[in-house]
Amino acid sequence: MKPPLPAPAPEKDQLHPRNPHRAPYDFPQLTQRSPELAAFVQPNHYGNLSIDFANPAAVKALNRALLRQFYGIEYWDIPKGYLCPPIPGRADYVHYLADLLAESNGGTLPPGEEITVLDVGVGANCIYPIIGRREYGWHFVGSDVDGVAVRAAQQIEAANPGLAGAIECRLQPARTRIFDGLIQAGELFDLTMCNPPFHASAAAAAAGSQRKTSNLGTARGPRPALNFGGQNNELWCEGGEASFIRRMVQESGRRPRSCYWYTSLVSKKETLPGVYRALKTAGATAVRTIDMAQGQKKSRLVAWTFLTPAQQAAWQAERWANIS
Repeated sequence: MKPPLPAPAPEKDQLHPRNPHRAPYDFPQLTQRSPELAAFVQPNHYGNLSIDFANPAAVKALNRALLRQFYGIEYWDIPKGYLCPPIPGRADYVHYLADLLAESNGGTLPPGEEITVLDVGVGANCIYPIIGRREYGWHFVGSDVDGVAVRAAQQIEAANPGLAGAIECRLQPARTRIFDGLIQAGELFDLTMCNPPFHASAAAAAAGSQRKTSNLGTARGPRPALNFGGQNNELWCEGGEASFIRRMVQESGRRPRSCYWYTSLVSKKETLPGVYRALKTAGATAVRTIDMAQGQKKSRLVAWTFLTPAQQAAWQAERWANIS
């Protein structure tokens, strides 16, 4: 059966309506809750309070303040050099996944820990599980090929009572595998999510960092600091996101009944045709493409399932019918 062609979505330039970060950062409020942020806050050239987004320490302090203010996370830390992601865009992915679940459940969002989500590449920051747990009460499994990242994510989970028991972090022992060797026999996920490595090589990742820093107007020589950090496996893989997502599609096709909606972020629009071809080959029964945006930055998520309509109805009845 051919998957239906993804319906075109309207262009967006704002965050999801439920995203609490749609308004400009309220730095007086953030610094009141997180005094350590105050050292990095100063007027920008427009006269508005801001931080130097090219300064990794400032970005990390802002993330701590946002997580404390909006998600009740009192302890959050990452090892030096690891990815420190911008939280507003990460929250958007979670909220659009919630919409996807609701659309698959007659318009009713199934909340609570009975909903199980696999975060591929959880990272040391553990951002997606934090947001998904605090916003919707979901249970998460977070996987990563980096043992340091797994231990850091475990420490965040253990140090925050609101996350205790809600996030299971697993090491993926095979660096070239995604679901193989990770999803256990009989294990079911309502969603998987992934922010795949964007670049195709270390050189491309370094060049991207240089462009970003130059755009911020803070380039200082040929080796700028990565303001959001990132280890090699977080920033690049051979073949870039196109290759990574194709592998993800192939591996998901080997376990079609393990998950209702497999999903991934897709940064480059040019990646989409290859993803759609891979999904057709793998036998996906439905494909959705959801556009997202944060200002001028455009992105999208692609979701696919291998379940037939009858299997989807059975999944809803068995796993979601009694959730309220």
